Formats: sequence, structure tokens, C-alpha cells
Amino acid sequence: MDLAKAEEFIEQEEGAANKFRGAIAVFITLAAVAMSAFHLYTAYAIVPTQTLRYIHVAFVLFLCFLVFPIAQRYRHRIMWWDWVAALLAVAIAAYAIYGGDDFTDRNTSPEKWDVVFGIALIVLVMEAMRRTNGWIMPVITGAFIVYALAGPWLPAPWTHKGYEIPRLVGVMYMTLEGIFGPAVDVSSSLIILFTIFGAFLQYSQAGKFYIDFSFSAMGGKPTGAGRTVVLASFLLGGPSGSGVATTVTLGSVAYPMLAKVGYEKNAAGGLLAAGGLGAIISPPVLGAAAFLIAEFLKISYIDVLLMATIPTLLFYFALFLMVEIDARKFGMGNVVFEKVEGVWSLTRKYWFHFLSLVSIVVFMMWGFSPVLSVFWATVVSLVTSLLRRDTTLIPYDLFTAPGPMWRKLLDMPFTKAMEGGSIGMLNVGATCAGAGIIVGVVTLTGLGLKFSTIVIDYAGGSLLLTAIFTSLVVWIVGLAVPVTASYIICAVIAAPALIKLGVPGFAAHMFIFYYAVLSEVSPPTALSPFAAAAITGGDPYKTTMQCWKYTVPAFLVPFMFVLDTSGQGLLLMGSAKALAAANWWSIAEVTITAAIGIASLAAGFQGWALRKTTPTERVLFIAAGFALVYPTLLADLVGITLAVVAVAMQYLRRAAVDAPLPSKET
Repeated sequence: MDLAKAEEFIEQEEGAANKFRGAIAVFITLAAVAMSAFHLYTAYAIVPTQTLRYIHVAFVLFLCFLVFPIAQRYRHRIMWWDWVAALLAVAIAAYAIYGGDDFTDRNTSPEKWDVVFGIALIVLVMEAMRRTNGWIMPVITGAFIVYALAGPWLPAPWTHKGYEIPRLVGVMYMTLEGIFGPAVDVSSSLIILFTIFGAFLQYSQAGKFYIDFSFSAMGGKPTGAGRTVVLASFLLGGPSGSGVATTVTLGSVAYPMLAKVGYEKNAAGGLLAAGGLGAIISPPVLGAAAFLIAEFLKISYIDVLLMATIPTLLFYFALFLMVEIDARKFGMGNVVFEKVEGVWSLTRKYWFHFLSLVSIVVFMMWGFSPVLSVFWATVVSLVTSLLRRDTTLIPYDLFTAPGPMWRKLLDMPFTKAMEGGSIGMLNVGATCAGAGIIVGVVTLTGLGLKFSTIVIDYAGGSLLLTAIFTSLVVWIVGLAVPVTASYIICAVIAAPALIKLGVPGFAAHMFIFYYAVLSEVSPPTALSPFAAAAITGGDPYKTTMQCWKYTVPAFLVPFMFVLDTSGQGLLLMGSAKALAAANWWSIAEVTITAAIGIASLAAGFQGWALRKTTPTERVLFIAAGFALVYPTLLADLVGITLAVVAVAMQYLRRAAVDAPLPSKET
């Protein structure tokens, strides 16, 4: 297993960070801890929104230029230009905060130094994105800036009046509509708090407990290896929201077990990547894009969690079905694994890790805001970690162990968690700042409405074709950029097309979110499958195709959100308030038909149900699945009929094979 290669894919998602020693390492640690401490403070105290956003971006850029090198050959050292860029980022934020209301009021006619600092900020943001995420996002962002400047010279229907550099800088730097807009608002108030929470769970050994618990609960049966991956990916991914990190963490432990029961390299890698993908769509975190959904729709985060509940269950239902089919298809037998402790023994010792997992939702249900909920969940994680010596974030022997106190304070898990919480979100923070430029341009030029008109015209006003075109746009954008950036770009340019055709905003945004998630398993940025292939030794592209096999059934479900009103039942009607007045039978009906559709697609894609399918049965299963994904009564009846026919054909063939041979007696 090439863990070093797998780590490279994590670096592609999170940036290739420098590794320091000595005084520089101490300084970086202190700066990252200060960033986490500041944001934990703002979760509980009142800090003006504008001040919070400017300081947040300053912290992100400052650490980005120190932690991520300008080029590979400068890794593990800080050059003079890194210091200049880092300090300039701080100066830009300080200038804006010191300017106060006078600074923001003159955004339509900025002064010379406003323009100078504004241009510098745009350049720094684009360079930070390049260092953490590669060239694609800066190039896309630059294209949007060119679009804003070159409006009068563009062909119809893309033409607009155009904006001069001072006006563009005024929006991007001096208002809360550009760089410091909704994406940075979410990054500064929610995303960083959740990454701190995830780091607290990681350093309190919660991840190890979730894997051990899954192994103990699921091992020993033919399907035990696959089930272990599915359950462990849910438990690991829910708090982290990172697909690649979940894939690598789980794969390094679970791959030998998958190989032992009979998974070939590419299939094992595909299953591991599919499990990692679930991290981005699973409560309580759902990845950074989920917080942006709440911000764009102006709804509570618990409503987003509510909407994700049934789709998440359907996703893991599809994975469990695939695992069950694998066991029969590949003839997997019972294998004795080296067992960890029993389920009850583990639960008795480490029950508090489950408390950490559900505490966020519990606090939100008690009426706390999402920001306060994750703050108190982090406190719960810290306090409960103290219950055992092997999980404590603050060592029992902190004051009695030998060595200088400053070194013990720097090395304790609490400090590492505070540092990891900030460092772990730098790539997302830079992406959110850059996405703010894109959102600002779209708002300024009206590009979203233009694009939606073009899409609807090409679709001839058909909702089905518009949904297909929108999913393709989101998927294509997702080929080149991370999930968060893909969602932000498409939320402002593609969602209006669906909304214009009568799709509720919450359904349109969830549709886009789920297709943005496909970027995790789509070349050339199929980071999760590529990381899994590095661990299993499989072929990256074959592993990607296997991952698609495992996930495609569940990813057709989002079409149900937008094609018919009844499909919104899968999102529990979009809010707790709407759910209270909803028709529960309608929700149950659409959920059951979706589950049957997923089962049919799983059988069709795997080529196996009760037994190996014939070509005719396979076509019937796939056709049934597609029909059941279209949420109308006629489509449901057709789909169920096709599925019943296919199962009946399988049953009759099995009965014929199992029938006793005729007697030879005369």
C-alpha cells in the first residue's frame, strides 16, 4: 500500500503544506492557534460582521503564504516574498478596518490607495488559491474578471455595459458583496468552527474508535468487510466532511480486509472512494458547501441537515446493496478477521465519542444557532476527552512530566487540534475568498439571469432537459474545481434556470450540491478514487469507474427533487416548518419508490440480483430504475412493473435450476 502516494492526493485537495522545525514551526503553530482561538471567541462574543470577515481573510492569507510554498522547489522554507505577501495581507485588512464606515461608503468612487490595496488583495487571493488548489480556480476567477471589464465588446447575449477597475475594486474590496461576501461569511463563522471541531475529534482518537467499532460490529460475515467500510465511512466522514481524508484514513486500515475476502484492487478502491464520498453528503457536516446552502437560501443550518437526511440514507442504502451483491457475485466466503475488542466493550469505554457525534444536532434542536452549537459541541468534545487517559486532549501529567513547560504546551493534543483546525481550512478559506470574486461579478453583471435564459432556451422550456443541462454544467465545472467552488459557481449561474421554471430554491440548490459532489469522483480531479488506487495498487481510472458503479444509483435521486412536487418529500419539504404540515404518506411513498429504483439500478449496474442477470433482465432493471427516479404515478407504475418482471424472470430461472432432475426409474 502506497500511503505516501495517497497523502499526495490529500495534498492536492488541501494543498502541499510546508513542514517546519525550530522557531518557524513554533511561530506557525502559535499563529494557527491564535486564529482558532479568535474564531472560538467570535462564536460566543459579539464581533462586527465586517471586522470578522476582514480579520478572517487576513488570517487565511497570512498562513497560506507561510504554510504553502510558491513552487515545489521552495518547499519547507519561507522565502522573503512569502513574508512580504503575508504581511501585505494583514496591512490590507488593517487598512479596511481602520477606514471604518468612511471606507465602505466610498466604494462607488474609491480613492487611489483603495484601488491599490484592492488590486493587491485580488492578486493575493488568486495566488493563495493557486498555492492551495492549483491553477484552475485562479484561471476561472481571472476569466470572470475579464468578463466584468470587457462587457461592451462581448457578443450577444453575453454583452453588458462593462465596469472599470476602480468600480470593480470597490465592489470586491470595499463592500460585503465581493471577496467578503456570503462565502467568506460562512467560512469565517461556520466552516472554521467545524474544522476545529473535526480536529478535536481526530486528536481525541474518535476516528480510531469509529473504525474499531465498525470492524467489531460488522466483521466475520461474507459481507462484513464491505459493510465495515460503509459504516466506518459514515462515522468518520460525518464529522470531517472531507472525502479524500476519509478515504485514506479508512483505506489504510480496511484494504487488507477487503483483499482478504476477495475484492480485486479496483473494486476495493472504488468502494473505499464511494464511502469517502459519503462524507461530503452526510450530516452533521456535509462538507463546506452545506453551510453555503444555508447562507444562499437564508435558512437555518438544521433545515439543511433535515433536507440531507433521506438522500444520505438512500446513498448508504445503495452502498449496502452493492456490498450485498458483491458478496454473491464474487462468491465471497466467511473469513476470520483479527478481531478488535467486542462492540459492547468498546462502547462501554468510549461511549462519549458518540456523544460528540450527535451533540451538534442536539444543541441546534435545543434552539442554539449553528455557530453556538458547534462551539458547545467542541467544548463537549474537549471535556469528554478528559474521561480517559488515552483520549484526553490535555495530558494528565502535563505539570509533572519532565521537560520545559512551553514545549509540553506546544506538543499536547489540544494545541495540535487548535493548530489543525486552522491549517485544515486554509484551502477552503482561500477558495471562498476567490469564489466571492466570481459571485461579485455575477451579481454586478447579471450573468446568472443571462445564463439561465440561455439554458432554458436550449432546453425549449422543458424542466427535464433544463435539469439535465444543469447537471451537466455542474459536473463539467466540477471536473476542474473542488466541491465548494463548484457549488458556489453553479449556485449563482445555474440555479436561477431551475428556479425560473418553478423549482423551489431549496430543491434547486440541493440538486446542484449533489452534482457538485460528483467532482470528488470525476477525472481529472477524481481525488478520492485516485487516493484509493494509491492505497490498493489499482489503476486510478478503473478505480474511478468502479466508484461510479457504486455511487451512480444514488446520484440519480436528485432528479426527483426537481422534476415533480412529490419528489421534494425526499428533502422533507425543505424545512422543519414545512415538514410539520406535510403529507407523511406522500413522503413515505416517494422514499419507498426511490429505494426500489436504487435497488433496481444496483442490480442493473452490477448485473446481479438473485443471481447473475441475463442481458434482458439487466435492461429491465436499469429501465425500472430510471422510471422510478421520475416521480410521477405513471412512471412509478411502469418502473415497479418492470422491476417485478425482472425479479420474476430471475426467480423462475433459479427455480428451474434448483428443480430435481427427472427420475431414471422405468
